[in-house]
Amino acid sequence: MGELFDVTSRDQIAATINQIAEEFGNGRLDVVVANAGVCTNSSCLEYTEETWARDNRVNYDGVMWTAQAAGKIFKRQGKGNLVITASVSSILVNIPQTQVAYNASKAAAVHLARSLAVEWTDFARVNCISPGFMMTKMLTQQPKELFDKWLGMIPGGRICDPAELKGAYVFLASDVFSYMTGSNIVIDGGYTLP
Repeated sequence: MGELFDVTSRDQIAATINQIAEEFGNGRLDVVVANAGVCTNSSCLEYTEETWARDNRVNYDGVMWTAQAAGKIFKRQGKGNLVITASVSSILVNIPQTQVAYNASKAAAVHLARSLAVEWTDFARVNCISPGFMMTKMLTQQPKELFDKWLGMIPGGRICDPAELKGAYVFLASDVFSYMTGSNIVIDGGYTLP
C-alpha cells in the first residue's frame, strides 16, 4: 500500500505512518519505503536559502522523519524494515548539470541508512536503493540536450522504467535475505561503471 503525504512535515509523516500501522496492520508495521525527491539544477553560487532548504527538506529531512516515525514502531514490535530511495547521485557527481543540494542530500540519505542500520541492529533492517536515470516527471522536464547527454552515458542506451525497480524493493522488503542491512543497491543500467 502506498500513501502520499507532505514529506517536509515531521508531524504529518508521523501521523500518517501511525495511521497506516493502525488501519492496516493492527498497530504493526512491517516495511516502510521512504521515496521522495526533488532536484534543482543550479550553480552552488546561485542557490537561495529557500531552494537549498527545499531540496534538503524533501531529500534528507523527509527521510529522517520517516525513519524516526517508522523506527519507533519497529522498536516497539521488535522487528521492521526501512527501505530508502536515494540516487546514483549519492555516489557520484552527475554531469553536465550542477545540482549540489541533490547530490549532497542523497549522499546524506545513504549515510543515514548506514548509521541507522548500526543503531537499529537489534530490531530493524535499513537499506537503500540508488536508481540511475528514471523515466519520471523529474527527468522528462529537463532540457532535451541534458536528456540526450545522459542517455549517451548509459551503456545500455536507455532510461530505466520505474517498474523495473519493483524486484529490488520486493527483495529488500522480504525476509529472503534477512542478513542484509546497511546496503545501497545501485540500479543504473551500468551508468556508474565507466
